[in-house]
Amino acid sequence: METRRLPVEVITYILSFLPIADRKEASLVNHTWYFAAQDSLRQENVLYNIPATSASLAAIESLARRRVSCVSLTSLDSSTVSRDVIQAVSCHLGPHLQSLCLRGSSLTETSFVHLLLACPCLSSLDLSGCNSLFMSGTLLSKPETISQARRALTSLQELNLAGLRYLSDLSFNRLTGCAPRLARLSLARCHLTFEFDPYRGSSNYNSSALLSFRNLLRFLEERASSLRALDLSGTSITSPAMRSLVQVEGLRLRELVLQNCRDLSNEAIGLLCTHQPHLTALDLTGCSELSDRAALAVSAGLRALQSLCLGKLQRLTDRGFLGIAELRSLQRLDLSECSLVSGSELVKVCSAPELRPNLASLSFAFCSLLRDSSVLSLARSLSPSLRVLDLSSCVSITNVSIQAIASHLPRLTVLRLAWCKELTDWGLLGVEEPGEERNHGRENLEQDPKVLSDSAWNESRKRHRASLQALGQLQELDLMACSKLTDRSITKVICLPALRRLSLSLLPELTDASLVAVARGCQSLEQLSMSHCGKLTDKGFVEAASSLRRLQHLVISGCSQLTGQTLVAISRECRQLKSLDVSMCHGISMAAIELFQAQLPLQPCVQSRFVGGADLPFTL
Repeated sequence: METRRLPVEVITYILSFLPIADRKEASLVNHTWYFAAQDSLRQENVLYNIPATSASLAAIESLARRRVSCVSLTSLDSSTVSRDVIQAVSCHLGPHLQSLCLRGSSLTETSFVHLLLACPCLSSLDLSGCNSLFMSGTLLSKPETISQARRALTSLQELNLAGLRYLSDLSFNRLTGCAPRLARLSLARCHLTFEFDPYRGSSNYNSSALLSFRNLLRFLEERASSLRALDLSGTSITSPAMRSLVQVEGLRLRELVLQNCRDLSNEAIGLLCTHQPHLTALDLTGCSELSDRAALAVSAGLRALQSLCLGKLQRLTDRGFLGIAELRSLQRLDLSECSLVSGSELVKVCSAPELRPNLASLSFAFCSLLRDSSVLSLARSLSPSLRVLDLSSCVSITNVSIQAIASHLPRLTVLRLAWCKELTDWGLLGVEEPGEERNHGRENLEQDPKVLSDSAWNESRKRHRASLQALGQLQELDLMACSKLTDRSITKVICLPALRRLSLSLLPELTDASLVAVARGCQSLEQLSMSHCGKLTDKGFVEAASSLRRLQHLVISGCSQLTGQTLVAISRECRQLKSLDVSMCHGISMAAIELFQAQLPLQPCVQSRFVGGADLPFTL
């Protein structure tokens, strides 16, 4: 059946299964597909990034026809262009907006209030880093403005106030008072005072000079029945303050982020687990005073936990995971930079089918004690569920690990192996090194170039362990600084049609052959990093550019043989490019760069991406 005869609704349904980049490409087929694609792009979990430039004005009108609901405005200030963008968003997008991000903007109070009042359906508002709004202390100070803001924010459920230097009790109370349904709040990196009590028994918590824990506690007591997620990362919250917080009557948190709260003790985490047993996401990354006792308390008290981040806990050892079998609902576990963790206890739990959690995301980044045996056991045990695996800088793992991953984890979508310097071409190819010369695998390849000829490669596939090419669902792959890798493996196994992000930086032996093979085998690439690959030349980019039509971000810094011819090829073929890094490319002149910018201006433009992924349960 010809596709043009299909009803638009059927095509829309089919396109809904594609990633957003593929839908954009599909919209170019014909008019019917274009309208079907526009309809399928109307999704609540697609965030549109709109910079404050004159070029964005026309795009805003186009977005209005899609009735987009999630928008991030960047580079806003007090300029005329910013005011025009705010006016356009207010007029065309405001009535339908559910999520608005103004992170780091320097817009004026007048512009902010104007924009806010034009968005009556907001459920999420991000004001992180918007210090100019709170500097004067007069935001929402007029009674009529407060009344209007209450009507606009009546449906607001998520509020991000992270990193606000000038946030005070007064401005906090004004803003949160306009949002009666607030369920998620971030005060990360705000200057909360925990020890000093400025009120001395008074119940009028409206200081314009500081943001106090006493006022936050009052807020939590008032909103205990509705608040479900709280982020206090980077604050100096103490153990006594944590005791008061978790014991607020009626408070039933689901998600709590406490990154880099260095004053928290094991006892405080024990109290947290006792009084907030319904938590499903907990992030204790960088809480340097915590040890095995805290991890054991989490396992014993938080049976509903789905996401647990314990990164950068230098006192944590494998003993802390003796009770991890109790976390049957756990889907995400982050143990990055836990230098005393080898994964041995996790291996024991995962080896028993009736005990192991259905982990979808696992990070052992920078865990130097991790060994091949643990990776092999985990790969076998977690095969049905694991989708994201980060082994960056696990310097002890070898080809055994990569072959285990390729053999047992075919459903992986993200694999990070940066700085795993013992990986060689043999590992990626899934070919066992000759036994008597196993320790000299790379030298053998160099001495006998026929060892990886097409016939030898095809013959080896009949008896090899799976090669990296078996990971056909990969969307992100990081092989940065795996310095023993060469063209011999990259040209044969990096043929991954779904791949969107790839890093091959700091691989000094790669040549144009790898670049061309990657371009032809991974035509969905949107981000490519090949910095400090000194053997790349203009010839490679001239040949590869036509296969990189979807490329948006390219990093080729430190590639000393490249000249302006590379820029000409990129500007001609890679028309979707948003950023390009050619620093330390001494062969590329400033004149060539200026010509490139004239031919393909890398100005920020409206971009879209999915938000609310399963491996990021708390995104305040």
